[in-house]
Amino acid sequence: MREVYLDNTASAPLLPEVREAMMPYLGDIFGNPSSLHNWGDGAREAMEAARGQVAQLIGASTDEMIFTGSGTESNNLAIKGLALAQQNKGKHVVVSAIEHFSVLHSARTLAKWGFEVSEVPVDKYGAVDPDDVRRNLRDDTVLVSIMHANGEVGTIQPIGEIAAVTRERKVLFHTDAVATAGTIPINVTEVGVDALSLAANQFYGPKGVGALWVRKGARIIPLLDGGIQEEGRRAGTENVPAIVGLGKAAELAKAHMTERMKRLSGLRDRLLREVPERIEHVVVTGHPRNRLPGHASFCVEFIEGESMLMLLSSKRIAVSSGSACTSRALKASHVLIAMGLSHEIAQGSILFTIGIDNTDQDMDYVLETMPPVVDRLRQMSPLYARFTKASKGGN
Repeated sequence: MREVYLDNTASAPLLPEVREAMMPYLGDIFGNPSSLHNWGDGAREAMEAARGQVAQLIGASTDEMIFTGSGTESNNLAIKGLALAQQNKGKHVVVSAIEHFSVLHSARTLAKWGFEVSEVPVDKYGAVDPDDVRRNLRDDTVLVSIMHANGEVGTIQPIGEIAAVTRERKVLFHTDAVATAGTIPINVTEVGVDALSLAANQFYGPKGVGALWVRKGARIIPLLDGGIQEEGRRAGTENVPAIVGLGKAAELAKAHMTERMKRLSGLRDRLLREVPERIEHVVVTGHPRNRLPGHASFCVEFIEGESMLMLLSSKRIAVSSGSACTSRALKASHVLIAMGLSHEIAQGSILFTIGIDNTDQDMDYVLETMPPVVDRLRQMSPLYARFTKASKGGN
C-alpha cells in the first residue's frame, strides 16, 4: 500500500543535509557555547554561524536574532516581552481573531495582568483588512500582532500594508511567520515589521527549536530568568545541535525557495481543483489564490474531520484537521468560525500540507482514496440522511 505524508505543517521531515550538519554537535563537539575554554569555542562558533544563516533567510541583522525552543516560545516572548517593556506607554494590544493559540493565549494572559486586548475580524477567506487594524488602534496601543499566514487555511496576510498602518501610529508590529518563514519570501526590512517568529520544523529542520527576530532598538523583557544567554534576552543553555540544524535548514530554504514554491503550488492547485470535482458538498477554505504554496484545505459537509483522518490514516495517508496544537481537542476551529462558517461545516475540516518529497502519484492516490472514504462516512451520517431525504422532497 502506498504511503503518503501530507501533514507537513505539523512537522516536516528532517532533510539529510540538516541531519548531517547536526551530528558533530551530538558527539565530539559537546561543549557549552558560554564556556571560555576550547571545548566551548566550537559550539559557540557553530551557533553564531547558524544565527547568520537564519538572519539571511529573513533579511535581518545577525545580532537581532534570538534562539528559542519553538515557534510557540517565540510568540510568547514577543507578545508578553514587547508589551510588558512598553507598559509605561500604554496597555492595549491588538491581535487578529485567527491567530495561533500561542498568540491568543499570550494576549489573554496580558489581559489578566491589566492589559486590554482587541481582536480584529477576518473576511470569509481569513484575511485581515488593514483598515480594521487602523480602526482598532488607540493612543494607548503598544503592540499589534497579525500572523503572516494562517496554518489552517493558508491565507497570506497583507502584513506590508498593516506595517504601514502601525508605523504611522508608532506602534510595534509583530508577525507570527511560523507558517511562512522558509516557505515563501519574507524580508523584515522591506515589509517593515518590528518582530517576527519562526520555527525550524516548518522548513525541514529539527523540532524543538525556533527563533525570534526583534528589530534593533525595540525593547523586550525576557520571560525566563537565569543566565545571560542570547544577550540576556533568553536564559538557558542553548540547544546547539538543533540550532545548527535550524541554520542549515534556513540556508537550504533560501537557496531552493523558488523551485520549491513552483512545484508545491502545482500539486496544491491540483488538489484545490479536483477534490471539489470528485466529491460533492465540499467547501474550499482560505483564499483561492493568495495562499501558501503547499496548502490545500477544505470542509467536507455532513461528516467530521477526525473520522476522515482516521480512515485516511488506515489507507496510509497522513493529513490533519487543522492546527496540530488543537488536533485532539475535537472542537470546531476558531479560525473557521471567525471566517463565518457554521460549527457543523467547520467540524468537517481537512487539511493537506504538501512537502517537497510529494509527487503527482501521491495526489493520484489521495484523489482515488478520498471519495470512497467520504461516501462511507456519509452513509453513516444522520445529517447526510436528513439532507438527502429533504433534497428528494421528503418530510
